[in-house]
Amino acid sequence: MKITQKLKDKLWWLVISVDYDYSRITIADHDLNDDTLILWLEDKHDFKNSLDECLQVDIPVKQFAKIIKGENMNSYEGSKMHPTKNFVYKTRIEINEPITWYQDDATLTEQQWAREAVLKLLLTQLIEMENVSSDVW
Repeated sequence: MKITQKLKDKLWWLVISVDYDYSRITIADHDLNDDTLILWLEDKHDFKNSLDECLQVDIPVKQFAKIIKGENMNSYEGSKMHPTKNFVYKTRIEINEPITWYQDDATLTEQQWAREAVLKLLLTQLIEMENVSSDVW
């Protein structure tokens, strides 16, 4: 996932404001349109009165779809019969395309897990990028 410098700065501000306790960062609200998954982030210990006070993170739908697919959320492990050789093999069976799965098939809990996977990946990538840049020095 590509993180702009401006977003990195805002995310670090949020991380510092929660005293580096990443478990305090939560998704206050979300929205999904044709192009973007929008997450509004806040501190669990300092709830905001409006979304304007939260950190808004825009994730392209293509990136969100990659995360869903990468986390195997829209598929399950099952058995299939080979069409011509008549043997059974284990494989991942896709329920639906990632975004269609999220909108039509996922339970509310699974949708929450998908959004939380985005947040986890975002924070993990932020930390890893910082570690790489500090290793250079």
